[in-house]
Amino acid sequence: MHFLKYLGLIALVFGTLTSCKQVNKPTQDTEQTITILQTADIHGQLFPHDELFWENEEITFRKLGGLAHVKTLFENERRQNPEGTLILDGGDLIQGSAVAALSEGKAFAPIVQAMGYDFLIPGNWEVVYGKHTMMDVLTQYNTPVISANMYHEATGESLFPQYFIKELKGVKLGFISYNDPEIPVRQNPSFSKGIRFDPINANLETLINELKDNQNVDVLFLVTHIGISKQYDLANNPILERVDYVLGNDTHERIREPLQTKYTKVTEPGAFASFVGKLTLTIKNGKVVDETYDLMEVDPTTYEADEKVAQIIKEATAPYQNEANQVLGRTSVPLYRYFVVENPMDNFITDAARWKTGADISISNGFRFSPPISVEENSSAPITKAHLWSMLPVNEKVKIGKASGKQIKDWLEKELHNVFAQNPTERFGGWLVRFSGMELTFYANKRKSERVASIKIGGEPIQEDKLYTMSACRREGEPLPTLCRMPNTIETKVMDYTIHDVIEEYLKEKGTIAPTLDGRAKALDLGPNVLSQLPGTDYQFH
Repeated sequence: MHFLKYLGLIALVFGTLTSCKQVNKPTQDTEQTITILQTADIHGQLFPHDELFWENEEITFRKLGGLAHVKTLFENERRQNPEGTLILDGGDLIQGSAVAALSEGKAFAPIVQAMGYDFLIPGNWEVVYGKHTMMDVLTQYNTPVISANMYHEATGESLFPQYFIKELKGVKLGFISYNDPEIPVRQNPSFSKGIRFDPINANLETLINELKDNQNVDVLFLVTHIGISKQYDLANNPILERVDYVLGNDTHERIREPLQTKYTKVTEPGAFASFVGKLTLTIKNGKVVDETYDLMEVDPTTYEADEKVAQIIKEATAPYQNEANQVLGRTSVPLYRYFVVENPMDNFITDAARWKTGADISISNGFRFSPPISVEENSSAPITKAHLWSMLPVNEKVKIGKASGKQIKDWLEKELHNVFAQNPTERFGGWLVRFSGMELTFYANKRKSERVASIKIGGEPIQEDKLYTMSACRREGEPLPTLCRMPNTIETKVMDYTIHDVIEEYLKEKGTIAPTLDGRAKALDLGPNVLSQLPGTDYQFH
């Protein structure tokens, strides 16, 4: 059955390819308007939710999102340009919420079918439930899924078609998709077992030439899930001279005006179904002669919920609502994790882990997924199981080990380089690792291995020859002595409780929490409110 579904998907995609060769089409010397709508990094968020904005040098919150509301926006746009609108999603769709985790993504098949996407690409988190489940879920979309660098490890065959072509109003549009080649390192190694990820440059030039020279594509797009720094760097590569746009994804950036590079332009449309990127192109004689771009906010008060999609979502999520709505505790301050260096949501999580384990240091990956939890002044807000799954969508067991001060310092230098490397190809993610029990000051803009300025553990300067106890979440498939990418810890053991167990126990004990930004991580050469970092541009996240 799984194989038949995959064959059906191939047939659907190549049916689209052959349908592009139409005889009756508008003349090429008339101007045609094409609308491209893009969502990205939805992370399982199906309903309206809090969204954080940085405005007038302060944080504000608004309600945005909800896929039923996105559907209404889609249909409004289609009505304005019914023969010339194409809709795509840029990956990381089936991970990041309670419904996503509890159903292993399976709840999303009928929802995605109803959304009317023309095609989708897999993101770095699509692998979270393993190769078999990923393929099963994505083929049930009955919507083309493309990726040019994901292969069956055993056979070398491509997991998905490598490109997508569609003709609208006589204009031939081509899309080549790439997922992050570093997924086996970024995610738990076990998630992507059986999948081979090739570097982007392994076939990029070949595919560009295929689409431009043999398929005679008029407008060519790269749809990439590799993060803003690498997408911007790629767009400055001469290989992209024949590519019109890079439709980027992964780092949740809210690019409101396409970033101009030497060879093309780069966009990225936010996250959590809070935004839709709208690229409007005027095409004449197969060339783009004009363009506009709008990052549209999905305001539920502006776009009423589509009744059909709302009903499908209600039915698909019903089995998980009782558990998702369970209240675990409360917070009297907003919880968010949008900043590069330090966030109250992660301070809460790592403080809870250190409280439970008694470790000197508790560490956690730096993420940007999870919508925030806003709090009215002089009030508090509930923290539910749904929030917990959004904060920590992989519920791994806790692991404890010991490392020397020198190991910790060397590890922090590597983590800092992952975030702040001047060469974008050396960046890994985009947010600093989170921790409790340690104070770090550093220089973001110094050279590799020279960024750490000071480290304190338990309020005392770190001693290189002293052993410190550390806790982190286990990453299935990694060696036992590795803690959050730190190798060679000793006396390492996996505990019999998970990180969710820790958070629930902590909230039961504390009742209402109020985590602060206490300066445990501080960049000496950056401002206090860094939401993104992309050297060479004036882009600001807001």
